[in-house]
Amino acid sequence: MTPDDTTKPEDASAPLLELDDVAVHFGGVRAVDGVSLHLREGLIYGILGANGSGKSTLLGAVTRLNPLTRGHLRFDGRPYENVPAHRVAHLGVARTFQTVRLIDDRSVLDNVLLGLDTADRSKRKHARGRADEVMERVGITHLQRMRPSELSYGMQRRTEIARAIVGTPRLLLLDEPTAGMNTEERDEISDLLRSLQQEGYTQLLVEHDVQMMVTVCDYLFAMNFGKLIAQGLPDDVVADQGVRESYLGRQAADA
Repeated sequence: MTPDDTTKPEDASAPLLELDDVAVHFGGVRAVDGVSLHLREGLIYGILGANGSGKSTLLGAVTRLNPLTRGHLRFDGRPYENVPAHRVAHLGVARTFQTVRLIDDRSVLDNVLLGLDTADRSKRKHARGRADEVMERVGITHLQRMRPSELSYGMQRRTEIARAIVGTPRLLLLDEPTAGMNTEERDEISDLLRSLQQEGYTQLLVEHDVQMMVTVCDYLFAMNFGKLIAQGLPDDVVADQGVRESYLGRQAADA
């Protein structure tokens, strides 16, 4: 299966997110090199790839944290490659990061509230109500007065997800949300992501746990050396010879 394969999720609606020939180069390093993809609303997408394949850099391009070397970005049909990073959340895009980024001298509640613009005093009451709702949704209400350092790793990740969804984004980007978790914690996060999908959240997930990606995602992209090497239904992508070679090496993949 190649990136030009026409197999796409069967949906006649316009894409929510479109990337056209997106490249991010750091000097001579082509971290992302000509990636085009479409995401349709309501599905969970995943990006597979070995370390250094460009997955996290691509998420940084989508959120405008990594400047584009070339290419175009469109969200809900509107170009936004010139939108500054701090305005991307206002488009309806939120993300979590590869490493936990919580403010440790603030409570869980305060960290979640950072996902909302509460500068307007009239919005603060609504913000607290929304934060309470989201903390209950992800199962951290009982932890709201604690500091992030007092939480297990899995609960820190749940706090990050709560902060990301408190503003009700249309697209949620998750960078290795289960890294470092045990099997039970990974299963719990997988269940949470599927339940968020049922509530209408479109998701783009970067994760090294291949089995989780097959179980959770509706559609997969695979990257290697900054390029898309396969895309399609999860079982088809993980069986792709090029994808297997990128993870295992040619000899092991053939075996």
